[in-house]
Amino acid sequence: METPEMETGRLKLEPLSLKYCTEQYVGWMNDEEVNKYLESGGDYTIEKLREYLNDVEKKKILFWAIVIRESGKHIGNIKIDPVSMTHLRGEYGIMMGEKSEWGKGYAREASEKVIQFCFEVLGLRKITLGVVEDNQGAVQLYEKLGFEVEGVYRNHSCYNGIFHNVLRMALFNTKEENQ
Repeated sequence: METPEMETGRLKLEPLSLKYCTEQYVGWMNDEEVNKYLESGGDYTIEKLREYLNDVEKKKILFWAIVIRESGKHIGNIKIDPVSMTHLRGEYGIMMGEKSEWGKGYAREASEKVIQFCFEVLGLRKITLGVVEDNQGAVQLYEKLGFEVEGVYRNHSCYNGIFHNVLRMALFNTKEENQ
């Protein structure tokens, strides 16, 4: 599946590629605050990032770099992977790496555009995600986007030696539900 370039009022969403193999990105992956609730992160090198981005390009997954239009600054990534066209659903993930840009609404803006693409272009009926219950900033974002909790995996994931509950959340394409 080809990842299209997209734009919002303040952002460009560009297919994630080796173009984004930078020390800045490595820094995000090694920043404990940025990767606190990520499955990947810590102990990253430019070589490890290059391998990862090479793999992303080969698999042709829906994965975008989030870039501020005005400055060209890469501030994070967003993806829908895997996508099942059989079940018409996709799994959402986002990482806002550039801490100086946190709290400015960029995650919501990028998410709204990707969700619109998934529902209107791909024709998905459902987008799902998993989020650590203690990650309240992310949970609040997802609720603002319309995601609802479908279930809780108790003591499911271990971060910094502590087991946490993981919420499974979903957003349905309301146009599909009403047909």
